[in-house]
Amino acid sequence: MNVLTRKIPAYHYERSNLIRLVLFTAFFDLIFINIYKPFSSLTWYPVSEFKFFLFSSLVILTGVLVVAISRVIMYYYTKKRSINYLEYGIWIVSEIFFMSLFYTIYSVSLKKEADILEVFSESAENTTLVLLLPYAILMLYFSWRDKEQKLRMIEENKGDAIGGASVISFRDEKGELRLSIKHSNLLYIESADNYVRVWYLNKGVVTKFMLRNTLKAMEEAFEGTNVLRCHRSYMVNFEQVKVIRREKDGVYLEFDVEKVPDIPISKTYSEKVTHWFMCYSSSNE
Repeated sequence: MNVLTRKIPAYHYERSNLIRLVLFTAFFDLIFINIYKPFSSLTWYPVSEFKFFLFSSLVILTGVLVVAISRVIMYYYTKKRSINYLEYGIWIVSEIFFMSLFYTIYSVSLKKEADILEVFSESAENTTLVLLLPYAILMLYFSWRDKEQKLRMIEENKGDAIGGASVISFRDEKGELRLSIKHSNLLYIESADNYVRVWYLNKGVVTKFMLRNTLKAMEEAFEGTNVLRCHRSYMVNFEQVKVIRREKDGVYLEFDVEKVPDIPISKTYSEKVTHWFMCYSSSNE
């Protein structure tokens, strides 16, 4: 698969990470403009350094609104569909363009005789710096944190054992341990926006636990186990699945547990899940 058409990791558009990105970008830009003095900002206000800091803070925060609005749109857009690296790159270029336009309009309004194209060119160059630098730093941080968390979950899920029964440990997006249950008690995991619902048996009763994390992170943590993704919104413990049933409106997984709904299998995962279920059932006969 071409790198540009590959889907970007879900952590890029998680709400908490989007908030971090906007706040860090605002902080970085404020420091940058007061040290480097880009956008012909020295001509904005003939005032002291302290007053310049106050005025520039207001301008920067207004400019960063472009990023904030953009990321709010991204948050709701990615609820309906994922975006790939090419689309993400175009998104960032659009942010640079509109933020440059804002600073161009602002600079020209203060310096009437300025050449608009020249000011826009300078604004675009500086905006690229003030956006791409914090973006790159945060992308590295998010990637490192995501990999560390997944590695911890994989190690725990493969190595943890109590009384000979495998134990599954669930951690939130910050890596904090929130739930540990026997593998055989896990039923399925359901996506719920920035959370997942972990459904399991507790003394024979179907119980739900809300965990702040993504289904994508769960999928990677359970790689190589019999807990598989079968739908955009579901992962299932095939140790608990008894029947695969085909209906007119689709294919469903059926549990041998009361009060547990049938889980749909989407076309994307149908072949893989069906093949895996047949192999798993045969090996356990």
